This record gives sequence, structure tokens and C-alpha cells, in this order.
Amino acid sequence: MAVLVIAEHDNASIKGATLNTVTAATQCGGDVHVLVAGHNAGAAAAAAAQIAGVAKVLHADDAGLGHGLAENIAAQVLAIVGQSASGYTHLLFPATAAGKNVSPRVAALLDVGQISDATKVVSADTFERPIYAGNAIATVQSADAIKVITVRTTGFDAAAASGGSAAVESIAAVADSGSSAFLGSEIAKNDRPELTAAKIIVSGGRAMGSSEKFNEVLTPLADKLGAALGASRAAVDAGYAPNDWQVGQTGKIVAPTLYVACGISGAIQHLAGMKDSKVIVAINKDPEAPIFSVADYGLEADLFVAVPELVSSL
Repeated sequence: MAVLVIAEHDNASIKGATLNTVTAATQCGGDVHVLVAGHNAGAAAAAAAQIAGVAKVLHADDAGLGHGLAENIAAQVLAIVGQSASGYTHLLFPATAAGKNVSPRVAALLDVGQISDATKVVSADTFERPIYAGNAIATVQSADAIKVITVRTTGFDAAAASGGSAAVESIAAVADSGSSAFLGSEIAKNDRPELTAAKIIVSGGRAMGSSEKFNEVLTPLADKLGAALGASRAAVDAGYAPNDWQVGQTGKIVAPTLYVACGISGAIQHLAGMKDSKVIVAINKDPEAPIFSVADYGLEADLFVAVPELVSSL
């Protein structure tokens, strides 16, 4: 019995979501192996070998795997699982945009059900996952011989990135499927921490009123705290903040050490994306705002007064 984690990486290093997924894998039982499929990704494979709890790293290197095209990565996973001696009973993907692009293809081609957004491993065949925007937890048991699982990274602590000494095994890369091609990418430049990996997040809602006020009021606070900036869907839809800052059910799921919600009412869709934060601070002038129901510290005040005062006090 063995568990295969499909690593998310940039060919040079392993992304944080992979560390959380490895933790989930160790709870499934059996040896934990990590697949690093990329192009000139030797550094990423070496980094994966250092992760605590990993017994083996499978390294597939080919130009067709360099940009993480879902068709090619799925084919690589199937080529590994299809070997009679593979013994893999669980295939785990981070529940990120990349992981959720590949996992359904693998599940469909294996003709098994997918367990999505697992937040807890109860046993080797039983898992918990949130439903109804996190208002209920479903316990799901799978009888499939191979279980395909996406792991909500906020549900598991990150495995130590160092301390392991796994062997790196080079494996044959699959041929390019030819069904898709990488044309280019436009990556937003940001000096702040990446939202899903940030320890501190300062978020603003529709009450900010404009993109100018959003930046004028929240940027100094984020600078003081060394925080990432986030936003509610209402703020994003209104054009106050870019789309990749959106926190919530239809945005990014985060669980920082500190989450500061400024002018966010606390719609259920937003709470689903941040209520697992360790400490939640809410600033809102509406005493009935739902955000106060999940906040550890609540300040009923005008954010345009309270936030600058907070900044001056830090």
C-alpha cells in the first residue's frame, strides 16, 4: 500500500500546498511517494526529497510537462498507476487551481469517484469534506480500489520542508498528448506574500467605497503588519480590488494566523473562505454584521477612523 502525492511546483521549488498535501497523505497509511512532473525540474525533485515523511520521489522530466498542462500530467499519473507493481491506493492532489484541473481527469479515466476538498482523514477509506459553503461536514467513505482526493490545504498543517532524505527515482515521461499547448502566461507582480500562503491577511469589503479608498486605508495597515491584501467578492465585483485578491467560496480559501476584516459584512460565501483563520479581527460599524459571529475580536467602529488610528498605534 502506497500513497502518491502529485506535487505542485514551479520546476525550481515545491509550492507550499504540496507540504499540506503530504501531511494528509501520511494520515492515509502506507509509504508516501511524491511525483514531480516538469521540465528541468531537478531542483524541485531534490526539494521534494527533503520533505519530512516522504519515502520516495518520482521525477518525470520532459518539455511537455514543463507548464503543468492537465492532459499531460494526468497521462503521467495514469502511466504510473497503470504499472502492475505500483501498489498505489490513494492519489492526492492539492485543492488548488492546478490540482483541481488534473484530478477530475485522472478520476474519470480510472472510472472512480473523486473525493473533493478533503479536510480530515478519518481512516484509509473515510474522509471529511465541507458542504453547503462549510456549514455542514460530510463524512465520505469510498470503496474504490484507488482513491482520488483533492486536499483542502487549510485543513492540514504543512509538513516540514526539511529533514527528509527520500530517494529520487527518474521515471520515463509520457509523450506529449498534443491536445493542448502552452502559449503564454501573464503573472501579476506582487511584492506582498501570496494570499493562500500569507500568515497575515488584511481584507476589505464593499464598505471601502472605492479602489482609491481601499488602497489609501488598507495598504498602510498591510505594510505595518507585513500582510497580504484580500477582498470580499462584493469589493472585487465593484472594482475596488483585483480578482486574485478575492477570498471566499468562489475565491481563495485561506487560513492565516491573523485575518483582519475591514468593512466586510460576512456573507456566508466569504466566511467559507476564511473562518478557519487562527485569529479573526473584524472592524465594522454595523453591530449586526455576521462577521462578528466568527470574529475573535470585534470592533464596532467606522473603519475610516479606526484603521488609521490602528496604523498610527503600531
